[in-house]
Amino acid sequence: MNVKELFDLTGKVILVTGGAGNYGKCITEGLGEAGATVIIASRNKENIEPVVKNFEEEGLDVHGMQVDQGNHDSVMELSKEIINKFGKLDGFINNAVSRPMIGYYAPIEKFSESMQVNATGVMDILREMGELIGQNKDGGSIINISSMMGMFGPDYSNYEGTDMGKDLPPDYFFHNAGLINLTRYMAQNFSGKNIRVNCISPGGLFNNQPERFLENYTKKVPLKRMANSDDIKGLIVLLASKAGEYINGENILMDGGLNA
Repeated sequence: MNVKELFDLTGKVILVTGGAGNYGKCITEGLGEAGATVIIASRNKENIEPVVKNFEEEGLDVHGMQVDQGNHDSVMELSKEIINKFGKLDGFINNAVSRPMIGYYAPIEKFSESMQVNATGVMDILREMGELIGQNKDGGSIINISSMMGMFGPDYSNYEGTDMGKDLPPDYFFHNAGLINLTRYMAQNFSGKNIRVNCISPGGLFNNQPERFLENYTKKVPLKRMANSDDIKGLIVLLASKAGEYINGENILMDGGLNA
């Protein structure tokens, strides 16, 4: 098969949760540019309507749907809506995250609230979307978006001379680490169903951070920069397409060599 065909996602229906966020927009754009029909789902559908409109103006086939990942009934409604509208699901990019815990000393109830979405909710939606993908004779691809902070502890020196990073939330490190190993579990769990489950753990994405933070961070990165909006697109398309059909159960650290 020609390499261009290997990366072609024409005819594929792929769900992206958190598709209106910084990485979510990059992911959605990359999938759409590769020919996929992309569904972006968010708890507040009004927030994604302008995002969908912008992608449509670019000529991409993008649709918006509502889901509250912390609510099982909402997850099931999303599943039904996908089948009713598109008849199938070929891929799922698990990218949504809730951040109710603002620091180490946040009320412990906030940790529980975080886990309802970022642990219980993640397992719920992974299982249900995996069931939809499993109905395809050709199977499909699930990609979890974790973080390098699921692999390493915080580097507080990045925040020296800034007002950032004074009190980093522990739940973020906890659920991202769990997501990496859940990826391996799910890859084994779907054995024989031709469903591949992989994980991407990005490093920092440039988002107009303070100059001192950028200086602290990028001097440690061999590529001397933070990730940009294009860096994740190729990796997502690889893992979602035939080009990545023999990659399964992997966690790919995408940090420009920061932790090499």
